[in-house]
Amino acid sequence: MFDADQPHNRLPPLPGVGYKPQHFSAILADAGPVGWLEIHAENYMGDGGRPLAQLRHLSNHFPISVHGVGLSIGGEATLDPDHLARLKHLCDWLNPASFSEHLAWSTHDSAYLNDLLPLPYTDATLTRVADHVDQLQEVLGRRMLLENPSSYLAFDESTWSETGFLAEISRRTGCGLLLDVNNVFISATNLGYSPQSYIDDFPLMAVGEIHLGGHDEDEDDHGAPLLIDSHGREVADPVWALLDYTLARSGARPLLIEWDADVPEWPALAAEATRARHHLAQAPA
Repeated sequence: MFDADQPHNRLPPLPGVGYKPQHFSAILADAGPVGWLEIHAENYMGDGGRPLAQLRHLSNHFPISVHGVGLSIGGEATLDPDHLARLKHLCDWLNPASFSEHLAWSTHDSAYLNDLLPLPYTDATLTRVADHVDQLQEVLGRRMLLENPSSYLAFDESTWSETGFLAEISRRTGCGLLLDVNNVFISATNLGYSPQSYIDDFPLMAVGEIHLGGHDEDEDDHGAPLLIDSHGREVADPVWALLDYTLARSGARPLLIEWDADVPEWPALAAEATRARHHLAQAPA
């Protein structure tokens, strides 16, 4: 197990936003309620150029959270050593306040898939994911946060609940957890369970960061609601309500607004962060 005395992150319990280069000047001119920024690691693994120059400048003004999307922690293969080396180089010079990845897989043999795919929650999968988390934490020399997925199907072979699975990974490895409340709402709607019951079962003491994002509404082949985790619009009202339910139990945590597709002008994103600040203000200390 990784050193349990090391903190999950050093982010303040304030609103953050996913950083987009088109917002660089606006953020520096007036960040409004935004107290920290998140980047996707794979966008900053090069050797130079404007993206790294902007990131270095922003890191002098804001805590930075690094969010990985390509490690395939749930994949059957070992973690890619070249990817790990580039990720370590980024984290070594940036020294981010937090690092997180997804409970998902995205590789098969030498193929990389542009998606975060689900896992069956079995003992074998749990051992594999825990081994990968251990390896990642040892290479980076820091604790990580592992994010709950958005789900569109369930595996008959699963023998663990998702909340139990995440809790056991955290217990075995010492990692923290990233709770994506929008993902909870999507999965609960698609699979037909109570999102509040999921939050009740979630190991909230291990949560170092909370995420919110927008989703799209569709229907499956039988006419039942099907929600898609698009990150392409404002956060829906039922997700804000589920956030309040969560914060009443967890207390205030660093809270990220994700808007990765159809990215709006800065005032619209800042308005979502302002709403997030209001919800955080109502949470117990």
